[in-house]
This record gives sequence, C-alpha cells and structure tokens, in this order.
Amino acid sequence: MQENPQYYQFQTPQFEPAHQVKKKKKLGTWLYIVMFFATCITTVMGGVYWMGRDPYDISNFHLGVTYASLIILFLTFHEFGHYFAAKYHKIDTTLPFYIPMPIPDLLNPFGTMGAVIRIRDPIKTRKALFDIGIAGPIAGFIVSVAALVYGLMTLPSIDYLYAIHPEYVAAGLPPLNGITFANTLLYSILSKVLPLPQNAFLPPMNEIYHYPFLCAGWFGLFVTSLNLMPIGQLDGGHITYALLGNKHKIVARFFFGLLIVMSAIGGLNELGWTDWYDYGSLMWIVWVVLLFFLIKIDHPPIYDPQPLGAGRKLLGFFALIMFVCSFTPSPINVF
Repeated sequence: MQENPQYYQFQTPQFEPAHQVKKKKKLGTWLYIVMFFATCITTVMGGVYWMGRDPYDISNFHLGVTYASLIILFLTFHEFGHYFAAKYHKIDTTLPFYIPMPIPDLLNPFGTMGAVIRIRDPIKTRKALFDIGIAGPIAGFIVSVAALVYGLMTLPSIDYLYAIHPEYVAAGLPPLNGITFANTLLYSILSKVLPLPQNAFLPPMNEIYHYPFLCAGWFGLFVTSLNLMPIGQLDGGHITYALLGNKHKIVARFFFGLLIVMSAIGGLNELGWTDWYDYGSLMWIVWVVLLFFLIKIDHPPIYDPQPLGAGRKLLGFFALIMFVCSFTPSPINVF
C-alpha cells in the first residue's frame, strides 16, 4: 500500500486585524508567565513533600526551593534545546509552556507534568527533525547528570536522614520499603565511580527523594528516557524517523509491544501472581493508551530522501546511550 505523497496541507494565511493579533500575543505572554510561576510553586510544594513536611504550609516552602530550582532548570534546558534548534532551522515555535501539578500528596509528588513547546510550522527535512528531536534530551540530560554528580559528591552523613526520620535511629539503618525509585544504569555507575565525601551515607533507592539533587537528577533521567522512547512524535520517534525513514516502524512497533508486555507484567505483579517488580509497571498502561490514541505509534512521513551525515548519526548513537542509561522497566514502586 503506497503512502500518500501529500505530506503537508498548506492553507492560505488568514489575516486578522492588528488589535486582535496584539491581544492574542498579550494573552499568550501572560499565559507563559502564569504557568511558569504556578509550576515554580507546585514544584516547591513537591520538594517540601519529598522532605517529609507539610507541602501546604507556606512556612515549609524554603525546604523545597533547591529541588524546585533544579526541576525548573532541567525543564528549561530541555525545552529551550528544542526551541533554539527550531529557531536555527527557521521553524516557528512557541515558548515553553510549563505544566504545574498541585496536590503532591495525591496527584503527582514531583510537582509538575513537565513542559512543552508547540511547533507552528511543518518540519520538512530530516536534518531539522533530527536536530529538534535530539537537542532537548541532550540539554536536559546534561543538567540531570550534573545534578546527580554534585549530589553524590556532596552527600551528607546518615545524620541528615535521621533528622528527617528520627524513628530510624533506633533501628540503626533506614527500612527498605516505601516509595522506591529504580536504580538506573547511569545512577548505579555514578554512585560507584564518584568519590564520595568522608562519612557520606549513600541512601537506598527508597530514600533518595529526600536528597534534592539526587531526586531532581533521577527525575531528569526518567523524563529524558520517556521522551527518548522511539515511538510516534516523541523526541525518540523524531530521531528514529530521521535516521531510519520508513524503517522506523519496525523499531516503533517493537517497542510499543514491549510497553504492552511491561504493562502486563505490572498488572500480574499487582494481582500477586508474579513478583517481577523489576521488569514491569502498571504505569505503562497509561503510555500505551496515550501512544495508541493520541501520540500514535508511527511517525508522520516527511518527504526528504536526503540521509543524515556521519555527525548526526553519531549523535543518534549517543541518544541510544542516553536512553539505555536512563530507562528502566519499573521506574517507581511502593513496597
């Protein structure tokens, strides 16, 4: 079955009165500002929650500032990576929309659902598609790794954790239950090769959210891995299509099938029929639904037979390394 060669539908520009255009721009600017500051507040609340304090008590907000600053920095680097790559290729795009997520103890303890930009022009070349797709993950990955490196190299003693959880003192060591972040390949490597301070205590994965640099760095890797999934119009889908053309469908459908398998394993774990907690999670069901109905599995076609050069292919390989180092089949568990 041949693909439709009409890849883009161009419409005659519809001109509006100047006062209406200015009003829309003004409203848009205020929307960016409001959403940004709202996300600053909700991530501060998330940081307070991770510290084990009441996120609705303003007097506790100073405890969440470091975490919130790192999360906002990561989101800003990631989205402006896309933004400046689009501008380089003369493609019109919006500024980032930051997405706040209030009520951290009920909805999302990270305090945000991320940030997005909206590209207004069609992307017509593989080079532009690849550059826009990969610029965000690389920029965000750098911030995440820097946060993890700093956090690990400045780890405090176990007294820091005892101050948050005085009940741990009697037991001597923290329990190995509760909300547990997955130990990704990169985090595992960094925690082993970096020189830790004298008397530093390397927290177990069910306690690292109390450490703002470790928590924000882990979150950045997690979001980077989600974006790098080689499916549809995710960043990884853009990169894969730019590299492989129509052959991207093989990779996209294989990985989509893998998400279904990981979802099924997560469901079996929840039913108590298996204990393969390292190999699947129910959270992937949400992604399966989003990808199938909204984001789509296959990338929209672009008519550009020109292959990418060696430099971009090497960056594509680096994107694969970032994904492997950051991805985990079961990101968060509660034991």
